[in-house]
Amino acid sequence: MDVRPKTIFCDIDGTLVKHAAPSIAASPNHKMELLSGTLKKLLEWDKKGYYIILTTGRKESLRNITEKQLSEVGIFYDQLVMGIGGGVRYLINDKKPEGTEAAFSICLDRDNGISNLNI
Repeated sequence: MDVRPKTIFCDIDGTLVKHAAPSIAASPNHKMELLSGTLKKLLEWDKKGYYIILTTGRKESLRNITEKQLSEVGIFYDQLVMGIGGGVRYLINDKKPEGTEAAFSICLDRDNGISNLNI
């Protein structure tokens, strides 16, 4: 059994915080609205030693604004990947030599949050 920490790739808008139109989210004055259970779940994953990578379709040019917005609501992470677009996303990975699947995808309803995930 693999005991290395898990890596969580997690979208921001509509997953951790209430979704806002890109024109609103890009505003330096926009304050993100945390979805219920977001910080509790992030703390749980952090205590388990998981590596948390936030992903977003927000443009790379909005990095400073996005980092400030995340910080203001207490969202922490190990890495922030920006500019991945708003289209369908695929996670592709190989299986472990013994056949264990090493990647999974979970699609949540927008603005329902991550509190009920059991990872």
